[in-house]
Amino acid sequence: MNDFRKRDDNEIEPELLEWLSGVHRIVVAGIGNPLRRDDFVGVKIVKDLQGISSSSVYLIECDTVPENYMEPIISFQPSHILIIDAALLKLKPGSAKLLNSKQLMKQHAVSTHLLPLRIFCEYLERETKAKIALLLIQPKDANFGEGLTREVQNTADYMAKLLLQLLPV
Repeated sequence: MNDFRKRDDNEIEPELLEWLSGVHRIVVAGIGNPLRRDDFVGVKIVKDLQGISSSSVYLIECDTVPENYMEPIISFQPSHILIIDAALLKLKPGSAKLLNSKQLMKQHAVSTHLLPLRIFCEYLERETKAKIALLLIQPKDANFGEGLTREVQNTADYMAKLLLQLLPV
């Protein structure tokens, strides 16, 4: 899966479309801290998806504790789980990368959460047999403060619009 460096570069759209093939029920989990600027991007995207009204889509604002939502995710019996989070990818701010759970083990992304995403994904994969992908976005500023930087806000807006088009309704 390729880097997504420019919002007008639609490489991530076919990747998401391919990953979503065969989707029956999907969990979209946004991770992030509202007090750490761009770290909040995952939750912000999920907030922007709240208009979806579908029994096939389960939206979760995990904040910084995705592990608190393991049981509700498992109970939903998803075919797909998309986790959205900020990660230090050594890319241009606002760049995004779509990884499957196996690629996460090879990726040198640094997360800010207590339970490493790799362990979270392994557990959910074992318990649900769902296809799991991570949509990771390079922050510009994860220092204390509120509000996304312009680059990350632009990526969040693009991703929310794209997901609204691609998710089952």
